[in-house]
Amino acid sequence: MTHRVLDALVNVHFGETATQPEFMLKVRDDYFKGPRSLYDQVELPALLDEMAEHGVEKAILMDNLVRPSATARRFVEERPDKFALGIGGVNLLRPMPSLRELSAVVAGLPVAYAVVGPSFWGDGMYPPSDAVYYPLYTKCAELGLPLCVNTGLPGPPIPGEAQNPIHLDRVCVRFPELKLCMIHGADPWWDVAIRLLIKYANLRIMTSAWSPKRLPESLLHYMRTRGKHKVLFASDWPVLRQSRVVPEALALDLPADVLDNYLYRNANDFFFGPDEQET
Repeated sequence: MTHRVLDALVNVHFGETATQPEFMLKVRDDYFKGPRSLYDQVELPALLDEMAEHGVEKAILMDNLVRPSATARRFVEERPDKFALGIGGVNLLRPMPSLRELSAVVAGLPVAYAVVGPSFWGDGMYPPSDAVYYPLYTKCAELGLPLCVNTGLPGPPIPGEAQNPIHLDRVCVRFPELKLCMIHGADPWWDVAIRLLIKYANLRIMTSAWSPKRLPESLLHYMRTRGKHKVLFASDWPVLRQSRVVPEALALDLPADVLDNYLYRNANDFFFGPDEQET
């Protein structure tokens, strides 16, 4: 049986800079044990070939307001049927210029979601419950734009407490209209994340940067039961290649309908709206 796949987090911008920050090199060398070529420039045909081989119909490419990715935007322009953008880089402390720019980008390009990483902002001093995020939450809710928030301890050696998913508890209460997605899993707070997913209708979780065979049994149980529509697949390519994570996902002990939801339908519905044939 074949399965449709939507890869909800793909990086094509690494090769645009001559050198990577030290923390990114540590992620490559110490955390993921990746090859030195991990951050090389990617070419569109190679990415499309890997996607086609593993049934990936669409991918969301990381982009940034501060350093727009020429590669991501070119890929979207050349193949709008295959790619959309995830936009980061909002200045939380001086938000208005960034939010105006975000609105303009959303109006002019196919943007699937905005993204923010609490541990990567302000030395991890501002958890998502802090008021510095409120202008971003308000703008995303106003635009109907989903917002992805890093949760779980980050790979780089930077403070991680701000990414405890419990900080989203207050956010979901105060912004029920905001579509929120935890990304990069929630380790070591999986149980907290699952409890929040049960509690809030507007919350999802994405397993980007996680090998499917390493996902905890508690999450798989949740996917089989109350969470059939709540968990989204993503690779964090090229950190984890589709050639690795798609076969691992297909090998999970999940019913066919749950696997279909995980690999494609949940992300497609949350970020783009249900396919016409499914409505």
